Amino acid sequence: MTNSSMQPLLITGTDRGVGKTWVARALGRSLTAAGRRVVAIKPVDTGCSDATALLEDGALLAAATGQAEPRAALHRFAALMAPALAAEAEGEAIDLDALILRIEALGESADLVLLEGPGGLLSPMTWEWTVVDVARALGASALVVGVDRLGVINHAQLTLSALELAGVAVTGVVLTAPETPDASTGTNAAAIARLGGLTQVATVPRMADPDAAAAQLAEVVGWIDAREG
Repeated sequence: MTNSSMQPLLITGTDRGVGKTWVARALGRSLTAAGRRVVAIKPVDTGCSDATALLEDGALLAAATGQAEPRAALHRFAALMAPALAAEAEGEAIDLDALILRIEALGESADLVLLEGPGGLLSPMTWEWTVVDVARALGASALVVGVDRLGVINHAQLTLSALELAGVAVTGVVLTAPETPDASTGTNAAAIARLGGLTQVATVPRMADPDAAAAQLAEVVGWIDAREG
């Protein structure tokens, strides 16, 4: 890291569609309201077009923090598929070193950089590396997001194992409420904590209003503050 004050936090998921952007937006809103200088970055996004630009993850993250830049994902691709495939379809390549330098430059004046990874943790950003490599290069820790439903215990354990293997510290695990609860809903957080020896596992309801959502993540903000203390 060129900026020792910048504290990067990777927000990664057990899968796509689990609430990563929702959590990142709520954290960005909450931390900014508390006076923190936050930059929220989506390094790579897919399924992008001119028509969807204002509703894409990068734009939603920027709106949550009020940041001047970036206002969109650093790399945007049209095809809705893994980044490596989407980039290949457009004949482009993502350079890891250049991406790291861009993130460092954007976070130069920030207290905290929130990085939202694509899909699940090991979704290929190129054929050589994933967002794990970005986290390692930046010295980031990770916040794992999943949905409080059947299957999340396995997915969370796989994600946590991959982070441990890569030497990326885990700030905590957040489980978002499923659209339709099942028999496991409400029990998964305790199971993940027990299996992983974690104390920082939380379940949160999902709501559309970013201000209301920010209040639901006060516990997670506390984890971040403790990490930086």
